[in-house]
Amino acid sequence: MLRTGLRSLFAWALLGRLHQAATPVALSFLIAGWTGSYTIAGVVGGALTVGYGVAGPVRGRAADRAPAARLLVATALSYGLGIFLLGWLPSVLPSGYWPLAVVVAVLVGLAMPPVTQISRAAWPRLASGPALNGVFALEASMQELLYVVGPSVAAFAVAFWSPRSATWLCAALAVAGALGFMVAVRRAGVDSPLEGHRPVDGHLLRDGPLLSGLTVSMTLVSAIVSVDLVLIAWARDGGRPALAGVLAGVWAAASFAGGLLVARWTGPARFPLRILLTALGLAALVPAFGQQSPWLVGVVLFVGGMAIAPAIAANNSLIAALAPPGRQAEAFGWMTTAQTVGSAVALPVAGWFLDHVGAWAATAFAAVIALLAAGLALRVRR
Repeated sequence: MLRTGLRSLFAWALLGRLHQAATPVALSFLIAGWTGSYTIAGVVGGALTVGYGVAGPVRGRAADRAPAARLLVATALSYGLGIFLLGWLPSVLPSGYWPLAVVVAVLVGLAMPPVTQISRAAWPRLASGPALNGVFALEASMQELLYVVGPSVAAFAVAFWSPRSATWLCAALAVAGALGFMVAVRRAGVDSPLEGHRPVDGHLLRDGPLLSGLTVSMTLVSAIVSVDLVLIAWARDGGRPALAGVLAGVWAAASFAGGLLVARWTGPARFPLRILLTALGLAALVPAFGQQSPWLVGVVLFVGGMAIAPAIAANNSLIAALAPPGRQAEAFGWMTTAQTVGSAVALPVAGWFLDHVGAWAATAFAAVIALLAAGLALRVRR
């Protein structure tokens, strides 16, 4: 069953997240042009990600306990101002002041508008039964589209204007998206905390089933981002760096298609099976990379990639079901933190395999992580 206001809220939830995919690209061009170092650009981008990870559960907890509209306005204005400041720093300070950008990036990350947490906590209030699973599946599918459109918007803005203008465009997208989402939240009637449920006390990470679900999310996303790194390295080492974007696009398109296919599925989600299929898709890439054929890699990416969005959708639905009543937004905030930590740990390991063994070994590492996620999923009970 679907309630009125869901479609508008869904659209604004996606628009409110578009800047998240665009900002890292614009910021990388900006900082690299300012300092002449991609390493420093990575440090600033990493600082922004750390801020996101820390703020996730904090903002989610606030959204569970107070009207969402006030929180969205305050964070949107703060975040937009912070991104504007990051875009302005290279124009007024020498490159030696780059550590100041790191500090600002952390603070900006802490002010991230909690659009993701609030929207995912709202879906169970606006849909139920198979319709709810369909919403989560469609959201996971559209998320893949965002990570194709967002970087493209930033890259075009850099090409036609400048890195500073692209960064400021990201600030405008963040503010406009969050404020539009705030209006949609009010119209859908989910602005206030869940009625009739006083949030239970205690740390969410002490909830065994929920902690297991978060661990599955951490390992699943770690495996996926590790393969993103492998694609870049494999294409670059083969002398065809542009191929990385093509293969990543094929992978994203497959995930998008898989999400659309399961959006109308009315049967059980079979969460462990979906993750297992994702792991098998990653495992199939190991011999494909050994053949050095972009066509073979592309076919394997497309077939295996169709399981990614369905697996992520089932994971999100599970977290919503496992979270205590009235604390769903906080639970999704912890999911963001778990995914950030997992990626921060897995990427250096995948990089080591790339440097010392090869793309096939880094991909095998990612497949093992995904298999671990599937095994953990078997132990999770609603």
